[in-house]
Amino acid sequence: MLKGKIALVTGSTSGIGLATVEVLANAGCHIVVHGLVEDHIGEQIAHELAEKYNVLSYFSNANMADQNQILEMFSFIEQELGTVDILVNNAGIQHTAPVHEFPKDKWDLILAVNLSSAFHTTQAVLPKMQLKKWGRIVNIASVHGLVGSVNKSAYVAAKHGLVGLTKVTAIENANMGVTVNAICPGWVETPLINQQIQDIADKDGSDLATAKAKLVTAKQPRAEMAAPSQIGELIHFLCSDAAAGITGASLPIDGGWTAQ
Repeated sequence: MLKGKIALVTGSTSGIGLATVEVLANAGCHIVVHGLVEDHIGEQIAHELAEKYNVLSYFSNANMADQNQILEMFSFIEQELGTVDILVNNAGIQHTAPVHEFPKDKWDLILAVNLSSAFHTTQAVLPKMQLKKWGRIVNIASVHGLVGSVNKSAYVAAKHGLVGLTKVTAIENANMGVTVNAICPGWVETPLINQQIQDIADKDGSDLATAKAKLVTAKQPRAEMAAPSQIGELIHFLCSDAAAGITGASLPIDGGWTAQ
């Protein structure tokens, strides 16, 4: 039932986003790949999706911290494909430091990319989704949209805000054929966590495998990280008719983290 739908997944040149565009293209969606990579890299990903799944696929490297570039991206999408049916707000960045030492420019950038961009993209797609009486918005929040952790003030604030934005947008569109949900992953095998693993290894003088296990089990009962494809498959389900009654939810994939 997703065949021919137009899907935009921000931050989709690696990790959760890349796994998601693979899943949605396999379901027949036309795809907009997005990421801050060089044009030839993003265009190659889009080309490979188009060839592999026989769909249309384009690339955008819009800076999600810049509202004007976000609007230009949507103008480009409408010109090349049409209006977006499925929006996955996945773009995110991270920086860790205690609140009293947190760089103000990093705070502003994390809030802009991890939260404000989702507001701008949501505002851009909603009018057309409402007219069509069909739309799916999935916000990739985090377990940190539900709980806090030290040294992650900006990230936690942004992800809590994203969960709140999800709830309000879902309520406002509950009878419009548009569902809005958040996914709250715990540890996922993505490049975003590589620096945290390296920091632990450097501090403890351990190898990366040991540092990774220490990072995961400090918070999460399940000792393994989730695979990005598992997040992609949940997004696919949330876009299906079977999930039409699920809206405003914040769904953990966190290995039992928030069950404690």
